[in-house]
Parts: sequence; C-alpha cells; structure tokens
Amino acid sequence: MMPRARFVLAAALLAPLPLAAQAGAAQQSSCVLQFEASDARSSLNKLPSGKYNAFQGGGVTYSCVGQNNRLRADSAEFYGDLDILYLIGNVHYTEPRVKVDSRRMTYWKNEERLLAEGDVVATLPSGTVLHGPRAEYYRAIPNVRPQTRLVATGRPLITLIQVDSTGKKQPPVDLRADRVTMDADSLVYAGGQVDITRPDLHATGDSAFMDSGHEIARLMRGPVIEGKADRPFTLTGTTIDIFSRQRQLERVEALGNARAVSQDMDLRADTIDLRVHENKLEQAFAWGPNGARAVSPTQLITADSLDVRLPGQRIRQVFAIRNAWAQSDPDSTKIRSKERDWLRGDTIIASFDSTGSAADTSSQPALTRLIAHGNARSFYQVAVSGAPIDRPAINYVRGKGITVAFQSRQVQRVTVNEQAAGVYLEPNVDKKRGGAGASDSTAASARKP
Repeated sequence: MMPRARFVLAAALLAPLPLAAQAGAAQQSSCVLQFEASDARSSLNKLPSGKYNAFQGGGVTYSCVGQNNRLRADSAEFYGDLDILYLIGNVHYTEPRVKVDSRRMTYWKNEERLLAEGDVVATLPSGTVLHGPRAEYYRAIPNVRPQTRLVATGRPLITLIQVDSTGKKQPPVDLRADRVTMDADSLVYAGGQVDITRPDLHATGDSAFMDSGHEIARLMRGPVIEGKADRPFTLTGTTIDIFSRQRQLERVEALGNARAVSQDMDLRADTIDLRVHENKLEQAFAWGPNGARAVSPTQLITADSLDVRLPGQRIRQVFAIRNAWAQSDPDSTKIRSKERDWLRGDTIIASFDSTGSAADTSSQPALTRLIAHGNARSFYQVAVSGAPIDRPAINYVRGKGITVAFQSRQVQRVTVNEQAAGVYLEPNVDKKRGGAGASDSTAASARKP
C-alpha cells in the first residue's frame, strides 16, 4: 500500500477530535476507536454510508482516544457500518483493568465487548490469571455496566491471587469449572464440575460463588470439602459455606444432610458447623430437626445437638444436649452379647484421652469418662470370673446424674448421684463345674450401685 493510502486510513479511522472533545473523551469509558499509523499493509473500501471497511496486515495497533487502551495483532479487519473489529494472530489487549492475550479477538465497539479465542491468558490487577480456550470481556460503561465482567467457558483454569490487610500476597487459589464469571476482580461465579484447590482444603461441587472482598464462598449441589492437615477431614452436604479471615480458613458450614468425617469421628446432622484454627479442625457443632449423630471408634452418641471439641484436631470432649444417648459395644474378648451398653440423659458429656498419644497421628483417643445429667439411666454388661462369655453380669441404674469411668476402653466404675436406684444381675456360677448352674442361669441380688 502506498504511503498516501496509509495516511487516508489513519485519517478515516482516527477521526481527530477538537481539543475540547479529546479532553472529554479522556473522562468517559466508551471507546472512540482509532488506528495508529504504522507500516501496516492496508486496503480500504468506502461504503455508501461514508464509512470504511479496512483490511490490514503486517502488524496493526488500535487504541481508544484519550484512554490507555491498546489492541495489537498481526492483522485486522474493521467493518465501519457494524463497528466490529477482528484481530488475528498474536492478539494483545491492554488497559489499566485487565490484560488479555489470545490468537484471535473480536471487538464489538457499540457493546464495549471483546471475545478472545485460542490460548487465552487474562491477567487482572490483583495478579489473578485466567487460562482457557475462550473468554469474553465486558468493559465498564456509565449508566449501563457499572463494573467490568469477564466470562470464560471451555473449563478454564483461574489462579486467584489475594492479599491480606498488610498487602502481602497469600498462597494462590486454583479454580477450575466449565463456566466462570468474574465481576470486578472480586466476585466469582462458577458452574459445572467446580474444583477449588487451596493450601488448606480441596473443594468440589456443581456450582460455586466466591466473594474475595468479604472472604466468603458457597458450594452448591453435591459439594465436598476435604481438609488438608496431619489429620484430614471430609465435609459434605446440600450446600457448604466457607468463611475466611485474613485469607486464613476460619469456618465451614454444611447445610442439609450434612456429614463430617475425620479420623476420630463420623458426625451427621441437618447442619454441621466446623471451626478451624491454623488449618486444623478445632470444634464442630451439629444440630437440626432430625437430631445429630456422632460415631467414634468406641462410641455412638446421639442427641438433638452436639458440640464436639477437637483441640489440635484430636477429639477431647463431646457435649450431647437434649435427648442424649451414648452407646457402645462391650469388649468382644470378654463378653459375647447382642445387647449394647448405653447411657441416657438430658445431657451427656463424653471425655477422651487426647494427650496420651498426641505424637501418634494414626491412633484414636480412648474414651475415659461419660457423664449424664438429668433423668439419667445406664445399662452396662460386666464380665464375671468363672462365668461363660455369653452370660455377663448386668448393671442397670437410674439417678439424677450418672458418671461412668473407663480404663483400657472398659467400664471401670459407675457412680450415681441423687435419686439413685437400680439393679445388679449376676450369673449363678457353679464353682465345682466352673460354669453357670443348670437350674438357674442368673441370680438377682439387691446391691447398692
């Protein structure tokens, strides 16, 4: 193309504004597109409307008048009546809010919308980076679109960079989903096989919402969260909410058919609220119309609600509140029975030895004490020397409060406080034969508990 043709193209697309108009353009968000003169090969076709269709190659650059926006590519096509710009090959778009690289890009000037296709890399002001096959970027327009929006499809990978209150960058968060929408580098909406990886947890679900400004996130439709620590945990539910502070995980709440599984306990309820400190599970609350259920290696505890204390992510205490019931299986090496031992009360407190084997992360703390308050009842089976293994003694007591002490995971002592009553049944042992008497297998004796 001859130099004059390049000059005509620049004049047709630049359309220089008066100085006053250029000053106004710097203050508005809509783009007055201009072609920056270069050695690009260009061809112009004038349309009946007086506008031009332009075809360019050899390296082209476009910009917005009065704004720090640039579009660069190997070649370009501009259609004047449609106000559409096609950029092909090594496309680079830059502005103060975002930087986008791709193989191809389409810019709809009237909509202030860019479509990037092929090896798309988008970088946001925070340092967050998007990699994917396709992304649409919507520029902010006064009275139309108050903030920028980035929509990516084709299962992009987004590395979210966040900073704490001091401006220090935190470890990145990787997000992958079939479709991701980002508003103003703060709100993230993801749908379709969502996968989120943080240094402290791994989360999956069908859809997710993240608000980096308020440090909250929500996973929906089959969400699963796996905590990453020396003693990991898994949380499931219909919906899971995640709360952080200073970019550190602080709380995770599962709503609807919730279940939390750790090495020490399997917890189930309508709602489970987990509290985390320094990436370790410290406390768990469980409640709901269907009650709560906690299963440990030695105990099953049910109640209207549960409060589980796990300092250092090792179970220490379980508070079962209202309609509390604790069950356990007797020692199978000493007792063979279809019945389970149990303790009931308005409230039950279970204490575990979480300090004796703290260095051994593979062991489960042993139950040391059960305390029932209010309308307490207990049923425990006790092995008797000389009696058959399938005929244990039975200890049933009632009282205002009952304390059951354990040693080596076996019942050591049962203590009843106030309003005490009960019965102790012991098998009738034939000392000569070394077994139970043939005429009567058990004998009842009135003994104080």
